[in-house]
Formats: sequence, structure tokens, C-alpha cells
Amino acid sequence: MERLVEPRRRALSAVERQTAILTRHFELLHRRTDIHDTLDRAEYLLLRALDEGGPMRINALATLLGLDPSTAGRQVAALQAGGLVEREPDPADRRCTVVTPTAEGLDRMRHVRRLRTEMVAELLDGWSDEDLRTFDTILGKYNKAVAERYLTSPAREEQPGE
Repeated sequence: MERLVEPRRRALSAVERQTAILTRHFELLHRRTDIHDTLDRAEYLLLRALDEGGPMRINALATLLGLDPSTAGRQVAALQAGGLVEREPDPADRRCTVVTPTAEGLDRMRHVRRLRTEMVAELLDGWSDEDLRTFDTILGKYNKAVAERYLTSPAREEQPGE
């Protein structure tokens, strides 16, 4: 890594500290709220991805969420067993399956999203609309950088059944 000039090194050190605190606070919020009693984080994110992206193959879900396809497959199987998603053959390639959220799955995900949004609203109550937009922009840039670094991988063809 290039040698960092002092102001940049100090700024990066401050950001690293804040991200460590943010991670700790996310863990604290998870432990001290009952929001995830309805759906755990993995179930919520998977259902939210299906709500936003529409029905998709397991490989597409895995890529989107930064998971190994086998992990995504296990999560989908658990959601299917709970009646929260359905799997059907892909009309374009019957060897593959497409995952679709059920009405119950979407209802539960939307309930959790509402609770999460209410919690964020309470935490950020004194923030201006501009502060919220700025925070969203900065978090979005950070999440994009993480995704580009760790979630993108060389394209590979989907295997039958994925």
C-alpha cells in the first residue's frame, strides 16, 4: 500500500474507529430489540432482495447477497419449509429453479422493515432531511465499495438446478 500522507492517515483511522463502533452498535441493537424475532437477518435480507428484484434463481440471490450458492440454497430451503418462499422450475431452463416470495413471506418482511424503519426514525429523530440524505449517500458509497471489493466475482455460468 502506498505510504499515506498524514491527514489522510488520520482521517482513515477516524473512519476505521467509527466503523468499529457502528458494528458494535448494530450488534447492540440486534441484542436489545425484538425486531428479528419474526425473521432473522438472513431471512429478512433474502426476502427483501426478492421483493425488490422479483423472483430469481438461487445463484442470482447468492451473488446479490454475497453468499456462497450452497448457503443461499440452505436459506431458501428454510424459508420454503416455513412457507415464506416457493421454488418452481425456471421456464427458460427447467433444470434450474426460481425462488418467489409467498404473500406470507412478503407480509412478514414488510412488518420487519416497518419496525426497522420506526427504530431508525426514533434514533435519528433530531436529524434534518438533508442530514438523512447525506447519511444515506455516505452509507451507500461505503456499501458499494464493500460490494465491489468482496461481493463481485468473476462471472460463472449457473449450474443446473441453481
